[in-house]
Amino acid sequence: MRAIVDNQLPVALARWLSACGHDVIHVLDLGLERASDIEIWNQAARDDRIVVSKDEDFFHLANRPGDTGRLLWVRVGNCRREALVDLFARHLGAIAAAFDAGQRILELR
Repeated sequence: MRAIVDNQLPVALARWLSACGHDVIHVLDLGLERASDIEIWNQAARDDRIVVSKDEDFFHLANRPGDTGRLLWVRVGNCRREALVDLFARHLGAIAAAFDAGQRILELR
């Protein structure tokens, strides 16, 4: 799975996903910490990456007619980093399988 993690989620999540064998970077890695959502969305599309974010604006971008970008929309409230990583650990196989099967938008609750 290739992904880019948005500012609303910790760098530690991107590092953990990378340690699990996925090609995951954080917006900070690309110097995009101050970029607009559309800039991040377009960068992800150019790099064939899934956007991982809690930001609802990405959901709207993903639903534009003709858009082909992919989104993992994290729909949990504020939580500790450990709880977030645990949530991903429980669902990582299903997440990867869904995107591999062609799903474009996936909600993680």
